[in-house]
Amino acid sequence: MPTILAIETSTELASAALLRDGQVITRESAGVQTHSQTILPMVQSLLAEAGIGLSHCDALAFGVGPGSFTGVRTACGIVQGLAFGVDLPVLPVVTLQAMAQACRDLDGASEVLALLDARMGELYWAQYRYLDGGWQVLVEPTLSAPSQVLPLASQQGPLQACGNGLTAYADAFIDAQFAVNARPEVMPHARQIAQLGSVAFAQGRGLSAVEAQPLYLRNQVALTIAERAAKVKP
Repeated sequence: MPTILAIETSTELASAALLRDGQVITRESAGVQTHSQTILPMVQSLLAEAGIGLSHCDALAFGVGPGSFTGVRTACGIVQGLAFGVDLPVLPVVTLQAMAQACRDLDGASEVLALLDARMGELYWAQYRYLDGGWQVLVEPTLSAPSQVLPLASQQGPLQACGNGLTAYADAFIDAQFAVNARPEVMPHARQIAQLGSVAFAQGRGLSAVEAQPLYLRNQVALTIAERAAKVKP
């Protein structure tokens, strides 16, 4: 089995994982201002625990987004730098699909709606179906208002919703059937980035470091003064 080093910094939680011989070890850090200061020490700690160097890895995976503009850029930049140094392929993994994988790991879910708070009154969301040993993308990663989240009908069991978008916009989903038995605590994590990265590696989907780019769904990263004022008008 391939050895995959993975990092994920798209939200307030930074995490790193090492998949080796079918086993995953992880590190994480929450609530820090700058993930770039914490992720490399976590990587070093993982490699030290495994007793290997970075060059012994087969590929580097990272959460490509969507998520925090700074966070996904940080993950991409760090992985690019590490990959250049040891000439390893890079495996971008969509954060929302990593959330779907986390739901499957927890509950065996086959139909997942991933909802990630995008701030500014919007969220990132996508819908996935696990079929024939892999994930199918039913709704591509999308940026929208909560009212525009319109999942497709499930066919492989109940639709499992997850992510902090459920709590950030709880009022918008109060009558939504998918909000029943949802898992708002499920967030992107390097553990699932490594798992999905391993699948991508086996399928030959590795990229060169220079080809790796963040997945941005929003060009505007903050509201203007006028937009903020409009939101608070009675």
